[in-house]
Amino acid sequence: MRFDVFTLIPEVMHAYLQASVLGKAHAAGLLQVELHNIRHYTHDRHRTTDDEPYGGGGGMVMKPEPIFEAVESVLGDELGRVPIILLTPQGRVFDQAVARELAVQPRLALICGRYEGVDERVREHLATDELSIGDYVLTGGELPALVVIDAVARLITGVLGDAAATQQDSHADGLLEHPHYTRPPEYRGWKVPPVLLSGDHGRIAAWRREQSLRRTLLRRPDMLAKAKLSPEDEERLERIREEEGL
Repeated sequence: MRFDVFTLIPEVMHAYLQASVLGKAHAAGLLQVELHNIRHYTHDRHRTTDDEPYGGGGGMVMKPEPIFEAVESVLGDELGRVPIILLTPQGRVFDQAVARELAVQPRLALICGRYEGVDERVREHLATDELSIGDYVLTGGELPALVVIDAVARLITGVLGDAAATQQDSHADGLLEHPHYTRPPEYRGWKVPPVLLSGDHGRIAAWRREQSLRRTLLRRPDMLAKAKLSPEDEERLERIREEEGL
């Protein structure tokens, strides 16, 4: 899978993309991330990429010309076939369902805004989608772009060593993930739940499911409305509500 990222500061993204899982995926040929500096598509000696907003107001706005030229030059004949995503607080909220939606694409283009944002004509006539990673404002779209790349890349076959790992992640089935423990079995008097040491895979699976339901109910009850729940899950939830006094 290929990502084309359009940014004013590509240097801030290199280290993360070359580390850990993403770096290994790149080395294995499973992931390709190309960083394109929007300044390289300007035509004045100052490489100007922003200007004052029409109508007045504070801050600067990214000019449309270098963004259009950068994206059109890089995508070439694939323009119109590759999703072009603008990272913006005004976009639809990026979540695991959107990550799965994007993971089926062979190529994605990500535009990172800066300053007060981008000229509206980029939004109207170039971007095909807009994504936000949450209801807050950052200084630029580079961090959101890395979030999107990381979340989507994990869903590409072969990127993770354990193919089933993504199915167990928080949000994978609409619930938060169950607690995890590893050695030692006791640390400072805190013991690992005995069921996890029992070797009984059926009991372990049941415990993990109940813990996942409990954690979601207590921390993110809003998620339960969209979660995939079985009749057994509903019974567990009712019991958990009684235990927690909810």
